[in-house]
Formats: sequence, C-alpha cells, structure tokens
Amino acid sequence: MAIRTIREMGETVLEKPCKEVTEMTDRLQVLIDDMIDTLYDANGVGLAAPQVGILKRIVVIDTTGDNLLVLINPRIIESDGEQTGYEGCLSVPGKSGIVTRPNYVKVTALDRQMQQITVEGTELLARALCHELDHLDGHLYVEKVEGRLVDNRELMNQREEEE
Repeated sequence: MAIRTIREMGETVLEKPCKEVTEMTDRLQVLIDDMIDTLYDANGVGLAAPQVGILKRIVVIDTTGDNLLVLINPRIIESDGEQTGYEGCLSVPGKSGIVTRPNYVKVTALDRQMQQITVEGTELLARALCHELDHLDGHLYVEKVEGRLVDNRELMNQREEEE
C-alpha cells in the first residue's frame, strides 16, 4: 500500500466525469487500499479516485475515524433537509467555504466485493457523501461556495475570537 499524490484544484483530472467500475480487479483493490492510506495520511474525511488521478467512480469516507466506507459507483437516491456550513477539500488545501447541502442523503453503491449496499447519512456524513460524489462528476465544492473562500488560518482566528 502507498500514499498517493492528491491532485489539486486546477488539475484537469478533477474536472472530468469518472467511468463506472464494471468489475473488481486486483489493481482496483490496490487503488482502494492506497486511497484509504492516503485519506488517513492527509487527515481527511473523504477521498474520491479522481483526487489521486484515477477516473473511476470510487470513494472512501470515514467521518468518525472508525467507520470506513468504500463506495463503488455510488449514487444518491434520496435526500432531505438542508445544512449550511464550512466545507474544505484535500484538493483545495488550506481553504474553506460555506456550502449548503442536504442534511440527509441515502446512497446506493457497490462495496469492495461488488455487492449492492445502501448507506444513509445525516449531517457530516451527508455532507461528505455529497462532496465526494460531486468529485466523481468532475465538480469541486468551490463551485457551490456562498460568498468567498477563506484561508483556514483566518477561520481559526475568527473562531478563537468568538470564544
């Protein structure tokens, strides 16, 4: 397993739609393992295959540190509610912006064994699911930012002043 380079905003691979996975191969299993290692190494919540330069519909998400999700060909089949808050991205390092997302989503996908699964999430998990699935269609969260992107240091200073 290896840590892969995370592609950053401006790299064209992040702007392209990904291809469906039709069969699980040893090579894709290695990719998934590498994505997991890369996610944890970067202290991220989610990572999509295009963020490591691979145009496949695969995401890994772990919002709690002990509940890893591997989703292949995921798609949102239901959403409800609304949440607005700061969002960041490993492909847009050091920046955050306010984004409105559904507060609940239901996703259907395949797991690593290519078995059909359904995942439901609220709050942070719902946000992460929407965010990562956007990557698979060639979209970054910055397209949805309300207002401007802020430097994370600026955001930390603002929060400290509020305390």
